Amino acid sequence: MDNQYSLIRNLISGVDSVIIEAHSVGALLYTPATNKFIYEKLLSGTLGNKFSLALCLEDSIDDSAVEIGEKNIIDLFSKLYSRYTSLPYLPQLFIRVRDPRQISKLYLALGETAHLLKGFILPKFSLLNAVSYITQIININQLSTTPIYMLPILEAVDIVPLSTRASLLQSIHELLLQNKPYVLNVRVGGNDLCHTFGVRRNANENIYNIRPVASILSDIVTTFCKDFVISGPVWEYFADENDNWKTGLEAEMRLDLLNGFIGKTVIHPNQIPIVNNCLRVNQHDLDDAMKILTFENPLLQVVKSSAGTRMNEIKTHTNWAKKQLLLAYIHGVK
Repeated sequence: MDNQYSLIRNLISGVDSVIIEAHSVGALLYTPATNKFIYEKLLSGTLGNKFSLALCLEDSIDDSAVEIGEKNIIDLFSKLYSRYTSLPYLPQLFIRVRDPRQISKLYLALGETAHLLKGFILPKFSLLNAVSYITQIININQLSTTPIYMLPILEAVDIVPLSTRASLLQSIHELLLQNKPYVLNVRVGGNDLCHTFGVRRNANENIYNIRPVASILSDIVTTFCKDFVISGPVWEYFADENDNWKTGLEAEMRLDLLNGFIGKTVIHPNQIPIVNNCLRVNQHDLDDAMKILTFENPLLQVVKSSAGTRMNEIKTHTNWAKKQLLLAYIHGVK
């Protein structure tokens, strides 16, 4: 495996570091910005050693608690900054704001501890607020010595109407493409989209069973996947007597990956190892990916798989193969 890992590393040596970072967000654990216990959990290492963390100032807290949440974030960053070299694991840290003005406000308030900040998550991203969000991100990057990314969430109600969806998504895509160096992930708000239709999936169902929502997700992938990493929608379930929630999460993750999503929003530590395992690449997929990317025969551009069970076509499977190598490099092999 060590030799294989070295070969993987060599094959992706020319990949832009931002692309690697975009695929590295993985399981993004959301917690309310008012959570007073998150520091102790990071200090003890009880959350594990492979996840990202989002401190949420939006839907997870009441309007009256925003100021408390902001102060808690500043306090958390201060504590982490004083101890970050001795922590068992420091996740990539993101802040989910509720309006563009919070971006500069919080960045300046963090001071030197902003060195730990990976980016801002931008909820209900639409043409109505996109310019304001992007302007704020550009402004703070002019002050920062390290990149501060934005992760826009496509969940606003204006992308629901079929008559205008394609043009609206395309306009948002063009805006983000103009500012691509600042975009780490494009994310989707599964619960917000379900809310629009007044529906909710059970633990033995998945979001792709909700056809109106699945249609929107499909249009988002079609519009954005060529240029951006798109992360999968949140899974709400984290416990039950028969572990049905695990089976449901695994099934939805398989469909996420099949449809072009990478990573997933999670809302409980129980979900992290499930998502991480799903992001690991199957050995037979990795074998085929490496075979595709290293195949040299000008007279033949198709070859049977390493297991001898399927066809690999060099030209048409190259993008898939590159993605498998990235995921194997970042998340491992099963």
